[in-house]
Amino acid sequence: MEILVCVTRVPDTAENEIELNSAGDDIERDDLVYSVNEWDNYAVEEAIQIRDRVGGSVTVITVGDDESDEILRREMAMGADKGILLSDDSFEEADGRGIASVLKAAVAQGNYDLILTGAQSEGGAGEVGGMLAAMLDLPYASLVVSIEESGDSLKVGREIEGGNIEMNEISMPCVLSIQTGINEPRYVGIRGIRKVATVDIPVQSAADLGLADGSISSGVKRLDYFVPDMGEGAEMLEGDDDEIIEKLIEMLKAKGGIK
Repeated sequence: MEILVCVTRVPDTAENEIELNSAGDDIERDDLVYSVNEWDNYAVEEAIQIRDRVGGSVTVITVGDDESDEILRREMAMGADKGILLSDDSFEEADGRGIASVLKAAVAQGNYDLILTGAQSEGGAGEVGGMLAAMLDLPYASLVVSIEESGDSLKVGREIEGGNIEMNEISMPCVLSIQTGINEPRYVGIRGIRKVATVDIPVQSAADLGLADGSISSGVKRLDYFVPDMGEGAEMLEGDDDEIIEKLIEMLKAKGGIK
C-alpha cells in the first residue's frame, strides 16, 4: 500500500512561552522552537503500522520553507520511507484551501492508495484533510481512531459526540484525518535521526507542480490576535506544576468538588 502523510511544522507549545507580537496580528515568532504537529505524529505512526502489516511505502510531505526539512527528517527517522518538501514563495501566505491546492498538485504526481492528515493542523482549523479530499474527489473520514484493512477498502472508526465510535467502510484511494489516541507514536532516537541526516529530500516549487503564478492565494486574512478577557469568577493559578496542582486540589476541596 502506498501511503502519503501530510505533516506540518508548528511552534512547540511545550518548549515556548507563546506571546503576541507588538502589532497584535500574530504570535511573536523570534526564537521559537518548532516541531511536527502532534496530530500528524499519530498519522505517521498509523501509516508505518499499516505498511508493516500489509507492505508498501510511507511518504511524508509538507508545505513550508527550507526549515520544514527538519520535520520530514524527524518523521523519516521515525520510520517513514521518503519525504517531499513543497516550498515556494507563493505558498507562504496560503490559507487552508491554498495548502490543499498545493497538496492536490503533489498527489497528482504520485499513485497513492491512502492519504493521511492530522485531525488538527494549519492553525487548528482542521480543514485541509476535508478540502484535499473534495478537490481529489475521494472518500473522506475525519477524527479517525481506528483503521482495519479489508481488501480494497478500510474499516474506519470515527470519534463522534458522547464518546461514541462510528464505524464506516471506505473504499481506497481515500483521505483520512487522524485523531490523537489512535496509537502511541514511537520514540525517535539520535541514531535514527543521524541515519536520515544526509538522505536527499526532493524540493518541489510551484513550477515543478504545474501551478501557475498567482494560483495559490489566501482568501482568509488574519485581522487580530488577542488574549480573551478573564471571565467573572475566573482565577489564574500561578507557580510551578506541583504548586498549581496543590492549589487546585485545595480549591476543589473547599468547594466540595472532592473530599
